[in-house]
Amino acid sequence: MQFGIVGLGRMGLNMARRLRRAGLPLAAWNRSFDKTQALAAEDGTLACQTLEALVQALHPPRICWLMLPAGPAVDEHMALLLPLLQPGDILVDGGNSWYKDDLRHADTCAAAGVHYVDAGVSGGIWGLTEGYCTMVGGPAGAVAELTPYLDALAPPEGWMHCGGTGSGHYVKMIHNGIEYGMMQAYAEGLGLIQASGYGKDIDMAALCHLWNQGSVVRSWLLELAERAFAADPALAGLAGHVDDSGEGRWTVLESIELAQPAPVLALSLMQRFRSRQDNTFQDRVLAALRREFGGHAVKAT
Repeated sequence: MQFGIVGLGRMGLNMARRLRRAGLPLAAWNRSFDKTQALAAEDGTLACQTLEALVQALHPPRICWLMLPAGPAVDEHMALLLPLLQPGDILVDGGNSWYKDDLRHADTCAAAGVHYVDAGVSGGIWGLTEGYCTMVGGPAGAVAELTPYLDALAPPEGWMHCGGTGSGHYVKMIHNGIEYGMMQAYAEGLGLIQASGYGKDIDMAALCHLWNQGSVVRSWLLELAERAFAADPALAGLAGHVDDSGEGRWTVLESIELAQPAPVLALSLMQRFRSRQDNTFQDRVLAALRREFGGHAVKAT
């Protein structure tokens, strides 16, 4: 056995399942051991109660694939794993880490003789059945060792070696920034239709289905929108609060550092911030100014 996965969250668990369905042997560790045991009972994954047990279960050159939240969790688990690994082993960060952290992580791993690979993974909760589109950065030799696992995780033609250290997470960062812009465009367009005189007569699920039949705006996101509208036509069960997981912010920061305009991506991020606010001070300032200069009506709280 050569491959171990660290972290069985929403992505890591289904990635482990997909690897096992492809017939690849797998060892797994998760902070809560009961989750690892449940996976072992399901598909024969080797459940490891400690990181030491995970490393000992793998023959060199070992592959330890981290599926952890970006930031401190990755730093913490790398610090725990590196003393257990041997020169020639491979450590993969498959989470949504910032590409600049990859440069630091690669230096830390190199000092221990361990190869570092960054893998930006897209597929969400559908990856188990549809496959995980994977963007990989790092040394070519280490990526070659990963090829059987990348082939199993991805759909056909669904992974790419993007280049040197950090390139996989860099491309994934931009991918997520684009995703923000696409989602915002759909939301604004459908919002205009809903607000118009035609909105009450239009079945939004049917419209999303229509646009996926040869339209230039067809996409998987529209398929998901169709599903959401079919389940709740007015989306009445949802609050209009939209979180962000970091990649959109990093994309906008990158556009500033490069002086490369990305207004759609920047504004889509701002709209996510806007979704979390109600009766904001800035809106009250706007209302007050309209009242003061034009005598426009205002609403009291």
